[in-house]
Amino acid sequence: MKKLLVALATTVAVLGIAPAASAQEKAKICFIYVGSKTDGGWTQAHDIGRQELEKELGDKIETQFLENVPEGPDAERAIERLARSGCGLIFTTSFGFMDATIKVAGKFPDMKFEHATGYKTAPNMRIYDAKFYEDAYLAGVIAGTMTKTNTLGFVGSFPIPEVLRNINAYTLGAQSVNPKIRTKVVWVNTWFDPPKESEAAQSLINGGADVLLQNTDSSAVLQTAEKNGKYAFGWDSDMSAFAARAHLASAVAIWDGYYKKSIKEVIDGSWKTERTVWGVKEGQNDLIKIADAVPAEAKSRVDEIKARMRAGSFEVFTGPIVASDGKEALAAGVAADQAWKDKVDFYVKGVEGKIPSAK
Repeated sequence: MKKLLVALATTVAVLGIAPAASAQEKAKICFIYVGSKTDGGWTQAHDIGRQELEKELGDKIETQFLENVPEGPDAERAIERLARSGCGLIFTTSFGFMDATIKVAGKFPDMKFEHATGYKTAPNMRIYDAKFYEDAYLAGVIAGTMTKTNTLGFVGSFPIPEVLRNINAYTLGAQSVNPKIRTKVVWVNTWFDPPKESEAAQSLINGGADVLLQNTDSSAVLQTAEKNGKYAFGWDSDMSAFAARAHLASAVAIWDGYYKKSIKEVIDGSWKTERTVWGVKEGQNDLIKIADAVPAEAKSRVDEIKARMRAGSFEVFTGPIVASDGKEALAAGVAADQAWKDKVDFYVKGVEGKIPSAK
């Protein structure tokens, strides 16, 4: 019993929370969500991770979350609110929360903060990310096989490197099985707006796209594809139940492994400022629920590439990669490093149109 009391007291102390009044009091871990925890996509994936965290470490922690927090000034106020409520570690789970997290971390130097998908750090703030582009590439292999028009559609949120990587990977994956592929993109400048996402998807379909992918958080693109007799993919979470006839597969993010790692590092004192980028190899990404309509050859190709990703022997961005303007973006035989990926600001050859300025 003495060891248990010491362990709990140590956990609470490491998390920067005042000593517990009793052995029953738990360390408080908090989350900020940009959308609803039941959005069926991005935020739901994070909340599943939170729930899995509670299942494994529930005797040591309790969790709290704020959902539907807009990016911008509201985010800073929300993060600070949680900080003042006694949260010892706060996860901020949207790219647009980055600057707000940095500001609040500066005000609370004894607390710990983690930001998803960003690039800024502080002594008490680190970042974590996923290789979403690996899922996008795998989806592209299927899309390139299933298309009848050789035209794919992509609904983009914001023109940031993360999203541009996904557009390019989707196109490269499709071109690996079908060199005739071209991709059209419609930008919606939001992470979650079902009517706007649906309108964008309809525009792409009207323009000839018959297989769609998105980097937005709702199932609207998938559902719009089904209404039009076209195909699409789920994104971030399993969306197969939303539009079964249109659903080819779901590209999912699996966050619980990272969240468990992070909390355990806080507890054992090994937490440090760093950047973690995990993918298929670490179990943070996957392409699941591949439809029966997908030919066996394409499924086998996906399984083969996925196995190589797990082994660390397949890099999506390996040259030669040519940008849409015809210029070489990556030389033949060169595998892109993280610095290259962080600066992606171009479409690969086959993606139509111009990239708008990021807001």
